Amino acid sequence: MNSSEIQVEQSAPPVTGWPGRYFEDFEIGDVYRHPLGRTVLPVDNSWMTLLTQNTAPIHFDAHYSSQTTWGKPLVDSTFTLALVTGQSVSDISQHVHANLGWDRVRLPNPVFEGDTIYSQSEVLTKRESASHRDIGIVTVRTIGYNQDGTIVITFERTLMVYRKGRGPHTAGVDPKWDDRSRRAAGIE
Repeated sequence: MNSSEIQVEQSAPPVTGWPGRYFEDFEIGDVYRHPLGRTVLPVDNSWMTLLTQNTAPIHFDAHYSSQTTWGKPLVDSTFTLALVTGQSVSDISQHVHANLGWDRVRLPNPVFEGDTIYSQSEVLTKRESASHRDIGIVTVRTIGYNQDGTIVITFERTLMVYRKGRGPHTAGVDPKWDDRSRRAAGIE
């Protein structure tokens, strides 16, 4: 056996992490609390306004914003939509074929720099696709809320989700232990 083929004994085979839901895994009425919160940093708001060429000073001019009802900069609402959508991916759209739309997007309360945003989604509908046998269509209502539980965004999202065994597969590469890797890991 050469050094690039050194095998390391494992007590058990690796366990695959959460693979995400396929069409068959969704049940109408299920609510999925998404596991990760995210604190909004001032740089997030600055970058979002720069990347999208949003020139509204309420998002990046503290002096201007201090003269508004809010008294400080508001986080760009498209950042909030993107963040909460992203938080839902592991539960809702890990196996997405395509997003079909975001509907009824509402922002009942503002988001400020320093807020931590959490989210959850409820399955509203599911049906088989009439044109794609390997896909189903799911609609969810997602809400985002801050560290106090105040809801800052609600929206419905409709997406096409692969059926089990029908979509692309993630890479199944196994690690290869060479001498250098063994030494770095302290394996003799």
